[in-house]
Amino acid sequence: MATSSRQLTEDDIYLFREGTNTGLASALGAHVANDRGGTQFAVWAPNAKAVSVVGNFNGWQQRATPLSPAGGGIWQGFAHGVYAGALYKFYVESKDGGYSAAKADPFGFFNETPPRTASIVWDLTYQWNDDLWMAARANANSLDAPMSIYEVHLGSWRRVANEGNRSLSYAELAAQLIPYVKEMGFTHVEFLPVMEHPFFGSWGYQVTGFFAPTSRYGTPQDFMRLVDQFHQNGIGVILDWVPSHFPQDAHALGFFDGAHEYEPADPRRGVHPDWNSFTFDYSRPEVRSFLLSSALFWLKTYHADGLRVDAVASMLYLDYSRREGQWIPNQYGGRENLDAIDFLRRLNSDVYAAQPGVQTIAEDSTAWPMVSKPAYVGGLGFGFKWDMGWMHDTLQYMEQDPLFRKFHHHELTFRMVYAFNENFILPLSHDEVVYGKKSLIGKMPGDNWRKIANLRLLFSYMYAQPGKKLLFMGGEFGQWAEWNHDSSLDWALLNSPPHAALRLVIGELNHLYRSEPAFKCGENKPASFEWIDVHDAEKNVLSFLRKGSSESEVIAVVLNFSPIPRDNYRIGVPRKGFWKEIFNSDSKHFGGTGRGNFGGVETVPIPLHGRSQSLTVNLPPLGAVFFRWKPE
Repeated sequence: MATSSRQLTEDDIYLFREGTNTGLASALGAHVANDRGGTQFAVWAPNAKAVSVVGNFNGWQQRATPLSPAGGGIWQGFAHGVYAGALYKFYVESKDGGYSAAKADPFGFFNETPPRTASIVWDLTYQWNDDLWMAARANANSLDAPMSIYEVHLGSWRRVANEGNRSLSYAELAAQLIPYVKEMGFTHVEFLPVMEHPFFGSWGYQVTGFFAPTSRYGTPQDFMRLVDQFHQNGIGVILDWVPSHFPQDAHALGFFDGAHEYEPADPRRGVHPDWNSFTFDYSRPEVRSFLLSSALFWLKTYHADGLRVDAVASMLYLDYSRREGQWIPNQYGGRENLDAIDFLRRLNSDVYAAQPGVQTIAEDSTAWPMVSKPAYVGGLGFGFKWDMGWMHDTLQYMEQDPLFRKFHHHELTFRMVYAFNENFILPLSHDEVVYGKKSLIGKMPGDNWRKIANLRLLFSYMYAQPGKKLLFMGGEFGQWAEWNHDSSLDWALLNSPPHAALRLVIGELNHLYRSEPAFKCGENKPASFEWIDVHDAEKNVLSFLRKGSSESEVIAVVLNFSPIPRDNYRIGVPRKGFWKEIFNSDSKHFGGTGRGNFGGVETVPIPLHGRSQSLTVNLPPLGAVFFRWKPE
């Protein structure tokens, strides 16, 4: 698919100024026109008195290639003899204050590799080969489909030690990452932001190129090919997208033309105190058009299957991370950012209208209601929301010594009070394994054997819960060290039997999640879950049922969060007959002790837990067992 080169139309400008233009990528920026012998340039700079294109084709001479006003604050012009590969910036001179600067193209498709900052004229022609996936992906991405996400930072998943510890290229990632994700049974990958960013240590969350994949790993076509090959292997691709803030780098969006065009001028709204970055001015229609166009661009041009929207909480509240006097109330005196709320609703409505087979995902840590409900019923319109409460409570519980876990039992059970209020994803993400928080395995109490057993139990609990799953790279094999963006994952750990066996647990859980109707069907509905015993805090045991769409699709889940084996533990069940043990996290295959139930258990007519039948089971230490009812 090639991007078109065309003159701006009056409709383009009208919709841009209205805040509803979602296709600016085809009108603004740089577009090669081989048939005309050059490149069309256009940029929004309403406070400029003059704008020109500077580049290696004109010796970076200011005013050598001037642009002309086109209306709506947009400047455009055609440069003959300029083709793909040319380096360029927009040289902007403001109407007042004597301000001038060379700015990277806000709509640039490709940029120099940081720390260089020029944009690169580029044609996005690419022949996609994912027709089968694109035709069927609405089913793979639906609320009723299993979604198990492997979260990846492309620059540190694996590195080449004997070549200066360099990151893998997009092409090398396609050859190595795709087979790994497929072998592990994940349904989707989620990439930390691939959009161009000057500071590698920001992990991509300080974006300067909202239309450009980072050139650190290859060309835009190389990234397209990576997505394409994931799709050809039946794996969806979710991209982190950051419409909440952007860095203050001189070549970027901030103070673009001598005025605050993209950010509010008042620092109480325009500067984020946590990241010392600019925030977007959602009240400005042109900024809304810019962000809407970016979102739709990644979904359409790069065939992304979803956008995970970063830091939604910081968008929703004007006082987010601000002390008294550091924020300005809204027109009604409240702390809600009404413009950002309107933007998010518009974003989701536009995305689902234009790309009905995709999903949007909110990273939101607040109790804002109806985040994943449609905008037309008063929701924010996202498809999913990260369940940050589950993550926090669960990890806080798992970090406790089992001797004290009985005093924290509510941290496991509270989730079911709200579990179906939203369409949740259960995240064990990158944010939980950095900045002194320890790795997942490092959080677990006890000696090494108990740490690994606890981690097997944590994963089993996550997959047994209703909700989609997300796991950050390295967690699947028990990476000891915190994640370091400058280092490869410690793949040598797979030479250690306990870590190699731990990885098998994730593979088996992914298989069960994708194959068992009781785990994957209707998991966003209350009917999919039923407690067996929620009260056994004294023994650190939790038991519940997962149910599919038919009465025969039922699985009993029993979790022993104590290192003490619980033999002859009795639970009530709703069906008479044989219950087959389909999973045991303490299996010797997974590095456990092998304590189990000899393939399954027959019910006895002893009432318990409000049910007429019950099972007597053996619970392994720090172990999870799943039993599927087998109809007679």
